[in-house]
Amino acid sequence: NVTQVADFYIIAFSNVSGQKFLFFPSFLLLYIICLLWNMLILVVLFTDIHLQKPMYYFLRNLSGVDILYVSVALPKLMDIIITENNRISFTACFSQMYFFTSFACTEIWLLTMMSYDRYVAICFPLHYVILMDKTKCSLLVAGCWLSGFCNSLFVTIFASRLSFCRSTHIKQIFCDIKTLTKISCGDIYEFQTMIMAEAFIMGLCPFLLILMSYSKILVNILGLRSIGQRKKAFSTCTSHLTILLIFYGTLLCMYMIPPSEHSEKLDQIFSVFYLAVTPTLNPLIYTLRNNEVKNAIYNLLSKNIF
Repeated sequence: NVTQVADFYIIAFSNVSGQKFLFFPSFLLLYIICLLWNMLILVVLFTDIHLQKPMYYFLRNLSGVDILYVSVALPKLMDIIITENNRISFTACFSQMYFFTSFACTEIWLLTMMSYDRYVAICFPLHYVILMDKTKCSLLVAGCWLSGFCNSLFVTIFASRLSFCRSTHIKQIFCDIKTLTKISCGDIYEFQTMIMAEAFIMGLCPFLLILMSYSKILVNILGLRSIGQRKKAFSTCTSHLTILLIFYGTLLCMYMIPPSEHSEKLDQIFSVFYLAVTPTLNPLIYTLRNNEVKNAIYNLLSKNIF
């Protein structure tokens, strides 16, 4: 008995129903911090003439992605917590999944391009301006956005053809493709094969490119004679490396951990980090570990406040 459903129900934190209202201020605070910090980064990177380098061009797009990325699911989740109306239509669910996947894939490729940018800057410093000129950076960024949205469209169309007869309850904080696969029925072998191919193309390939970039960076840094030069070269990568570890760490924990008795609870916990915490931490990490950005923010605030 295959049923084509009209609505889904997001069952977020179902085992802590008495404490739901404790989650609302937490998510609201994370959302506000994420929006304010990323908007501040965008304003600073657009207005400060000293931050018109390729590295900051990628960072500008990363902040834009984080704003859109966190806005896809958190407002709906907060609405569910407050109103206790956890119904979401079929169209709205798959629209949410489409945009979430689009921004997630775009962020993966942006982080990959940022690692390539660091590779060129450290390994070919004299040719950096030529290799990473404005036109090439624009093409790389456009490729990141285009690949993210096109790939997500393919996945979403494929997923929308699934049939759901087991349940309409999504035990997750948003419409996630992993959870939708669990409640689907019928032959899903082709869909699972497609997901494995997607994981390889959009997950493993960018990760291998990042490893290649940083392995060459490490070899180059170790080849420097001066300890001061080594520290200076490595310091330009620390912010990006920190974001990579947090982003890929939560991504792998969410999608690569095998199913278990407590996997649904773990998925929800990792989703909070993946969806809300990571986009909030990104601008903070770049602000705290980058003197140029810190000075630019201080100059902007001092001009407008004092």
